[in-house]
Amino acid sequence: MRAIILDSDDHYRITELDEPVPGPGEVAIRTAYAGIQWGDTMVRDGHFPVPRPFVPGFEASGHVIAVGEGVDEGRVGEPVAALTTAGAYAEVVTVPAVLALPAGSVPLRTAAGFGWSTPTAYDLVHHAARVRAGESVLIHAAAGGVGTLAAQFAKLAGAGRIVGVVGSPRRADYAARFGFDQVLLRDDFPANIGDERFDVVLDPVGGRTRQAGLQALAPHGRLVAYGNIGSHEPVLADTNDLLMAGKSLVTHNSNLLSRTHPDRLADSARQALELLARGRIRIDITAEYDPQELGVAMQRLRESATNGKSILRITDRLGTSS
Repeated sequence: MRAIILDSDDHYRITELDEPVPGPGEVAIRTAYAGIQWGDTMVRDGHFPVPRPFVPGFEASGHVIAVGEGVDEGRVGEPVAALTTAGAYAEVVTVPAVLALPAGSVPLRTAAGFGWSTPTAYDLVHHAARVRAGESVLIHAAAGGVGTLAAQFAKLAGAGRIVGVVGSPRRADYAARFGFDQVLLRDDFPANIGDERFDVVLDPVGGRTRQAGLQALAPHGRLVAYGNIGSHEPVLADTNDLLMAGKSLVTHNSNLLSRTHPDRLADSARQALELLARGRIRIDITAEYDPQELGVAMQRLRESATNGKSILRITDRLGTSS
């Protein structure tokens, strides 16, 4: 099969590899599309050490072509949206069967955009933060995949006020399309919130933003940390101070959840996928690339030059090297 590898020189190349065979509890998928996400840039930059050459890609859509031991053979031919730890940028990828989600009526192009962002946003709102009707929610990285979906899930959960924080006026205009009551600029945070306090803060940024987020919590508020895209600087919190105000600092790690309790992640993903199929939420795919353009796609993602979700078309497109 043809696949894209990330080589030891940090370049992407298309090469020929043996087609993977599903092991026990796995399925093999003929990939139609693959989602492009921030984790791809972190792997390329060395934040997640992996042996090179490495077949990247963490989100795929396509049809099941084979099943491993213990998996219902009736799944062969099924259209799926799949979450994986590697290998989606290839003609065939193997994934745990529990994380190959029946796509149903959702088109495969949209199913590739579903990716990790959608179940992550669902879990942040419903399980980590437990957003209640009438509560106020502050969402950092509001124009990103998780941010735009978290706003939609919070709205469906009955949140009373949803405020987003973004890095530029262009991204503020984009985020405003997804149900935010107000979108603020990161350079002015936290001055631009004044005395307002929030029941929930969703923070993938870290560092000083996280410190400011803790200060911005209302009594009994919850800050959910789910990344460090802005800073790996340690954030210290005094548990006594949190206790006196009833505040909580919670973390969420979807990747870890996929390895420790994949059934929980799959359950959230199924519920989110149902909402997508019913038109209750939307995924905004704004860029589609051929495999030869993956390096360009990664650079544009790193520079925040794209809004919405970018995907890679795999079917019939794995041709010459780049």
